[in-house]
Amino acid sequence: MSKGRRREVAAVVASAGEVTYADLAERFGVSEMTMRRDLESLELEGLVRRVRGGAIPMVGRSQEPPLAERSRSALAAKQAIGKAAALLLDEGETAIFDVGTTTLECARALSGFKRLTVVTASLLVAQELANAPGITTLMTGGVLRPGEMSLIGHRAEDAFADLNCDTVFLGVAGVDTERGLTEYNLDDARVKQAALGAARRCVLLADQTKFGRVTFATVAPLTRVDVLVTDASPDHPVVKGAVDAGVETILVVAGSEEDQ
Repeated sequence: MSKGRRREVAAVVASAGEVTYADLAERFGVSEMTMRRDLESLELEGLVRRVRGGAIPMVGRSQEPPLAERSRSALAAKQAIGKAAALLLDEGETAIFDVGTTTLECARALSGFKRLTVVTASLLVAQELANAPGITTLMTGGVLRPGEMSLIGHRAEDAFADLNCDTVFLGVAGVDTERGLTEYNLDDARVKQAALGAARRCVLLADQTKFGRVTFATVAPLTRVDVLVTDASPDHPVVKGAVDAGVETILVVAGSEEDQ
Protein backbone atom coordinates (compact mmCIF):
# COMPACT_ATOMS: atom_id res chain seq x y z
CA MET A 1 0.00 0.00 0.00
CA SER A 2 1.37 3.42 -0.90
CA LYS A 3 1.74 5.85 1.97
CA GLY A 4 0.26 8.52 -0.26
CA ARG A 5 -3.01 6.64 -0.59
CA ARG A 6 -3.00 5.86 3.11
CA ARG A 7 -2.84 9.59 3.92
CA GLU A 8 -5.72 10.24 1.56
CA VAL A 9 -7.81 7.44 3.07
CA ALA A 10 -7.22 8.79 6.58
CA ALA A 11 -8.23 12.28 5.42
CA VAL A 12 -11.45 10.95 3.84
CA VAL A 13 -12.39 9.11 7.04
CA ALA A 14 -11.66 12.21 9.14
CA SER A 15 -13.74 14.37 6.81
CA ALA A 16 -16.72 12.06 6.38
CA GLY A 17 -16.91 10.86 9.97
CA GLU A 18 -17.86 7.32 8.92
CA VAL A 19 -17.22 5.45 5.68
CA THR A 20 -17.80 1.94 4.34
CA TYR A 21 -15.27 -0.39 2.75
CA ALA A 22 -17.33 -0.35 -0.46
CA ASP A 23 -17.37 3.45 -0.71
CA LEU A 24 -13.63 3.72 -0.12
CA ALA A 25 -12.84 0.92 -2.55
CA GLU A 26 -14.85 2.63 -5.28
CA ARG A 27 -13.32 6.03 -4.54
CA PHE A 28 -9.73 4.79 -4.72
CA GLY A 29 -10.23 2.20 -7.45
CA VAL A 30 -9.12 -0.81 -5.41
CA SER A 31 -10.78 -3.96 -4.10
CA GLU A 32 -12.59 -4.03 -0.75
CA MET A 33 -9.97 -6.49 0.49
CA THR A 34 -7.22 -4.00 -0.31
CA MET A 35 -9.14 -1.28 1.48
CA ARG A 36 -9.58 -3.53 4.52
CA ARG A 37 -5.82 -3.95 4.66
CA ASP A 38 -5.32 -0.20 4.31
CA LEU A 39 -7.67 0.48 7.21
CA GLU A 40 -6.02 -2.22 9.33
CA SER A 41 -2.69 -0.41 8.89
CA LEU A 42 -4.27 2.97 9.67
CA GLU A 43 -5.86 1.53 12.79
CA LEU A 44 -2.46 0.30 13.97
CA GLU A 45 -1.17 3.85 13.49
CA GLY A 46 -4.02 5.17 15.63
CA LEU A 47 -5.61 7.19 12.83
CA VAL A 48 -8.91 5.35 12.38
CA ARG A 49 -11.08 2.87 14.22
CA ARG A 50 -12.62 0.00 12.27
CA VAL A 51 -16.32 -0.66 12.79
CA ARG A 52 -18.75 -3.10 11.20
CA GLY A 53 -18.59 -2.53 7.45
CA GLY A 54 -16.15 0.38 7.50
CA ALA A 55 -14.28 2.84 9.72
CA ILE A 56 -14.65 6.02 11.79
CA PRO A 57 -12.06 8.62 12.89
CA MET A 58 -10.02 7.76 15.96
CA VAL A 59 -10.36 11.29 17.37
CA GLY A 60 -13.45 13.25 18.32
CA ARG A 61 -14.62 16.59 16.97
CA SER A 62 -12.69 18.60 19.55
CA GLN A 63 -9.38 16.73 19.18
CA GLU A 64 -7.08 18.65 16.86
CA PRO A 65 -4.32 16.76 15.02
CA PRO A 66 -0.79 17.99 15.85
CA LEU A 67 0.52 20.96 13.87
CA ALA A 68 3.34 18.91 12.32
CA GLU A 69 0.84 16.34 11.06
CA ARG A 70 -1.45 19.01 9.60
CA SER A 71 1.50 20.71 7.92
CA ARG A 72 2.28 17.55 5.94
CA SER A 73 -1.32 16.81 4.99
CA ALA A 74 -2.33 17.89 1.46
CA LEU A 75 0.79 20.07 1.23
CA ALA A 76 0.75 20.50 -2.56
CA ALA A 77 -2.90 21.57 -2.44
CA LYS A 78 -2.22 24.05 0.35
CA GLN A 79 0.67 25.58 -1.57
CA ALA A 80 -1.44 25.98 -4.71
CA ILE A 81 -4.31 27.47 -2.70
CA GLY A 82 -1.97 29.86 -0.89
CA LYS A 83 -0.42 31.16 -4.12
CA ALA A 84 -3.83 31.67 -5.74
CA ALA A 85 -5.18 33.48 -2.68
CA ALA A 86 -2.18 35.83 -2.53
CA LEU A 87 -3.07 37.06 -6.03
CA LEU A 88 -6.32 38.46 -4.61
CA LEU A 89 -4.40 41.12 -2.68
CA ASP A 90 -3.51 44.56 -4.03
CA GLU A 91 -0.68 46.83 -2.96
CA GLY A 92 -1.64 49.04 -0.05
CA GLU A 93 -4.22 46.65 1.42
CA THR A 94 -4.52 45.68 5.06
CA ALA A 95 -5.02 41.93 5.45
CA ILE A 96 -5.70 39.68 8.41
CA PHE A 97 -3.92 36.34 8.21
CA ASP A 98 -5.58 33.66 10.29
CA VAL A 99 -3.62 30.90 12.00
CA GLY A 100 -3.29 27.63 10.12
CA THR A 101 -1.12 25.71 7.70
CA THR A 102 -2.85 26.95 4.52
CA THR A 103 -2.78 30.62 5.48
CA LEU A 104 0.91 30.14 6.26
CA GLU A 105 1.44 28.98 2.67
CA CYS A 106 -0.37 32.12 1.51
CA ALA A 107 1.97 34.27 3.62
CA ARG A 108 4.91 32.55 1.96
CA ALA A 109 3.60 33.76 -1.40
CA LEU A 110 3.72 37.46 -0.46
CA SER A 111 7.40 38.08 -1.16
CA GLY A 112 6.76 40.38 -4.14
CA PHE A 113 4.64 42.94 -2.30
CA LYS A 114 6.14 46.37 -1.68
CA ARG A 115 3.37 47.95 0.42
CA LEU A 116 1.19 45.70 2.54
CA THR A 117 0.00 45.57 6.14
CA VAL A 118 -0.66 42.19 7.76
CA VAL A 119 -2.40 41.57 11.09
CA THR A 120 -2.07 38.10 12.56
CA ALA A 121 -2.40 35.97 15.69
CA SER A 122 0.01 33.42 14.22
CA LEU A 123 3.64 33.46 15.32
CA LEU A 124 4.48 31.32 12.28
CA VAL A 125 2.99 33.86 9.87
CA ALA A 126 4.77 36.71 11.67
CA GLN A 127 8.06 34.83 11.52
CA GLU A 128 7.58 34.17 7.82
CA LEU A 129 7.04 37.87 7.11
CA ALA A 130 9.64 39.19 9.56
CA ASN A 131 12.24 39.94 6.87
CA ALA A 132 9.85 41.08 4.12
CA PRO A 133 10.81 44.73 3.56
CA GLY A 134 7.52 45.77 1.98
CA ILE A 135 5.25 44.24 4.61
CA THR A 136 4.33 45.76 7.96
CA THR A 137 3.28 43.03 10.39
CA LEU A 138 1.09 43.64 13.44
CA MET A 139 0.61 40.89 16.00
CA THR A 140 -2.31 40.52 18.36
CA GLY A 141 -1.66 39.97 22.02
CA GLY A 142 -2.98 36.93 23.79
CA VAL A 143 -2.12 33.60 25.34
CA LEU A 144 0.17 31.27 23.38
CA ARG A 145 -1.45 27.95 22.49
CA PRO A 146 1.09 25.22 23.33
CA GLY A 147 2.25 23.45 20.19
CA GLU A 148 0.19 25.67 17.88
CA MET A 149 2.28 28.87 17.82
CA SER A 150 -0.92 30.93 17.82
CA LEU A 151 -2.44 33.47 20.20
CA ILE A 152 -5.88 33.15 21.83
CA GLY A 153 -7.87 34.76 24.62
CA HIS A 154 -9.54 38.13 25.12
CA ARG A 155 -6.40 40.11 24.23
CA ALA A 156 -6.23 38.37 20.86
CA GLU A 157 -9.95 38.94 20.28
CA ASP A 158 -9.87 42.57 21.45
CA ALA A 159 -6.98 43.37 19.10
CA PHE A 160 -9.45 43.34 16.19
CA ALA A 161 -12.09 45.52 17.89
CA ASP A 162 -10.80 48.86 16.60
CA LEU A 163 -9.40 47.68 13.25
CA ASN A 164 -10.97 48.11 9.83
CA CYS A 165 -9.18 45.78 7.43
CA ASP A 166 -9.71 44.98 3.78
CA THR A 167 -9.47 41.20 3.73
CA VAL A 168 -9.27 38.29 6.14
CA PHE A 169 -7.63 35.11 4.90
CA LEU A 170 -9.37 32.45 6.93
CA GLY A 171 -8.49 28.81 7.52
CA VAL A 172 -10.79 26.37 9.32
CA ALA A 173 -10.90 22.71 10.30
CA GLY A 174 -14.19 21.94 8.58
CA VAL A 175 -16.48 23.30 5.88
CA ASP A 176 -20.02 21.98 5.63
CA THR A 177 -22.96 23.34 3.65
CA GLU A 178 -25.30 23.03 6.65
CA ARG A 179 -23.06 23.55 9.67
CA GLY A 180 -20.83 26.14 8.01
CA LEU A 181 -17.25 26.81 9.09
CA THR A 182 -16.07 24.98 12.19
CA GLU A 183 -12.95 24.65 14.35
CA TYR A 184 -11.61 22.14 16.87
CA ASN A 185 -10.90 24.70 19.58
CA LEU A 186 -13.48 27.10 21.00
CA ASP A 187 -10.95 29.80 21.89
CA ASP A 188 -9.48 29.63 18.39
CA ALA A 189 -12.98 29.94 16.91
CA ARG A 190 -13.60 33.13 18.91
CA VAL A 191 -10.44 34.76 17.57
CA LYS A 192 -11.53 33.87 14.02
CA GLN A 193 -14.94 35.42 14.67
CA ALA A 194 -13.28 38.61 15.91
CA ALA A 195 -11.08 38.70 12.79
CA LEU A 196 -14.14 38.25 10.57
CA GLY A 197 -15.76 41.22 12.25
CA ALA A 198 -12.79 43.45 11.41
CA ALA A 199 -12.67 42.75 7.66
CA ARG A 200 -14.96 43.73 4.79
CA ARG A 201 -14.04 40.65 2.72
CA CYS A 202 -13.53 37.03 3.76
CA VAL A 203 -11.36 34.73 1.66
CA LEU A 204 -11.61 31.12 2.82
CA LEU A 205 -8.63 28.87 2.10
CA ALA A 206 -9.64 25.21 2.32
CA ASP A 207 -8.37 22.06 0.64
CA GLN A 208 -10.94 19.40 -0.17
CA THR A 209 -10.08 17.24 2.86
CA LYS A 210 -11.86 19.89 4.99
CA PHE A 211 -15.10 19.56 3.05
CA GLY A 212 -17.99 17.75 4.71
CA ARG A 213 -16.14 17.78 8.04
CA VAL A 214 -17.86 19.23 11.12
CA THR A 215 -15.73 19.92 14.19
CA PHE A 216 -16.52 21.19 17.68
CA ALA A 217 -16.97 24.98 17.47
CA THR A 218 -18.92 26.93 14.86
CA VAL A 219 -17.09 29.94 13.43
CA ALA A 220 -19.57 31.30 10.87
CA PRO A 221 -22.11 30.22 8.25
CA LEU A 222 -20.89 29.48 4.73
CA THR A 223 -22.73 32.60 3.54
CA ARG A 224 -20.21 34.76 5.46
CA VAL A 225 -17.53 33.79 2.92
CA ASP A 226 -16.97 36.06 -0.07
CA VAL A 227 -14.35 33.99 -1.90
CA LEU A 228 -13.51 30.30 -1.55
CA VAL A 229 -10.12 29.08 -2.81
CA THR A 230 -9.88 25.29 -2.98
CA ASP A 231 -8.50 22.33 -4.90
CA ALA A 232 -11.87 20.54 -4.97
CA SER A 233 -13.69 19.83 -8.20
CA PRO A 234 -16.60 22.02 -9.32
CA ASP A 235 -18.89 19.00 -8.84
CA HIS A 236 -18.08 18.65 -5.15
CA PRO A 237 -21.26 19.14 -3.05
CA VAL A 238 -19.59 21.76 -0.86
CA VAL A 239 -18.40 23.73 -3.88
CA LYS A 240 -21.90 23.57 -5.34
CA GLY A 241 -23.33 24.67 -2.00
CA ALA A 242 -20.93 27.60 -1.86
CA VAL A 243 -21.89 28.71 -5.36
CA ASP A 244 -25.58 28.45 -4.45
CA ALA A 245 -24.86 30.63 -1.39
CA GLY A 246 -23.38 33.34 -3.62
CA VAL A 247 -19.74 32.60 -2.79
CA GLU A 248 -17.19 33.26 -5.52
CA THR A 249 -15.10 30.12 -6.03
CA ILE A 250 -11.54 29.85 -7.28
CA LEU A 251 -10.50 26.28 -8.11
CA VAL A 252 -6.82 25.41 -8.25
CA VAL A 253 -4.95 22.34 -9.45
CA ALA A 254 -2.43 21.03 -6.96
CA GLY A 255 0.91 19.66 -8.02
CA SER A 256 1.55 15.98 -7.45
CA GLU A 257 2.98 14.82 -4.13
CA GLU A 258 5.39 11.90 -4.13
CA ASP A 259 4.55 9.02 -1.83
CA GLN A 260 6.63 9.09 1.29
